[in-house]
Amino acid sequence: MALTDIVLILFIALLLAFAIYDQFIMPRRNGPTLLAIPLLRRSRVDSVIFVGLVAILIYNNVTSQGAILTTWLLSALALMGLYLFWIRTPKIVFKKQGFFFTNAWIEYNRIKEMNLSEDGVLVMQLEQRRLLVRVRNIDDLEKIYKLLVVN
Repeated sequence: MALTDIVLILFIALLLAFAIYDQFIMPRRNGPTLLAIPLLRRSRVDSVIFVGLVAILIYNNVTSQGAILTTWLLSALALMGLYLFWIRTPKIVFKKQGFFFTNAWIEYNRIKEMNLSEDGVLVMQLEQRRLLVRVRNIDDLEKIYKLLVVN
């Protein structure tokens, strides 16, 4: 097994661990989920570039009679990229004591100020950082507001 195959296996394992954490473990951490809201995706240009480059690597490996294991590993990496960038939906998960936003735990007492921009972006000001929450459905902002008022 070449060093390239080992690196590919490592990247696939890391992406798979992240996908499992994001889908199954994070919603169960820090108590029951009170509300989970799907968010808008960021630009998909990066994902297209990543999957395109992996497709070029697959093509080069096949045309140059490369190792079949490398082709399969590159294909698995491309499938993981498709899942993470195109199928999986990012979400904000609200719990009793705080919420997960971009897989980071933020407690409610850290929120210093909240504003709603004209284009429907909820802006939460923390101590040193500002969170921009772009929800997929504008009606979800009312659900978030009600939940945050209660907590």
